[in-house]
Amino acid sequence: MSRAEIHKAGLLCVRAGKVLLCRNHKSPALMLPGGKIEKGETPEEALRREVAEELSGAAVTGVWFVGTYDHEAGAAERAAGWRSIRVELFGGELEGEPRPSAELAAVEWFGEEGDAGRLAPSLRHTIFTDLIARRILPWGGGRYT
Repeated sequence: MSRAEIHKAGLLCVRAGKVLLCRNHKSPALMLPGGKIEKGETPEEALRREVAEELSGAAVTGVWFVGTYDHEAGAAERAAGWRSIRVELFGGELEGEPRPSAELAAVEWFGEEGDAGRLAPSLRHTIFTDLIARRILPWGGGRYT
């Protein structure tokens, strides 16, 4: 993998038809909990580590592989020299109520009625589109193309 691609593991956690999303201090865009896969880690190991770091020690349970998604990097990633993003997405549940750690500005449950313009481009144009088409995410989908 070259410097041009950032490889992440992400968590799809859905409760009552809403997806858990987070926002860091560097960007206003909402994204999935998770983060970069470090050398020597499997994507699932990275997911568990990142979720524990980002969501104040929360643990992921019932992990299952959803898919791999490639997309052009968002503005924050491009500013850091990345051109594309690859997300290894896993579904799962969280024990307890997620709370943002110091590296996150906020967490929120995002529903179908939420402002799609607040989403990271990979979520809006690639990931949510696929999850809706596969009926993993029970939304109408017209806004996510």
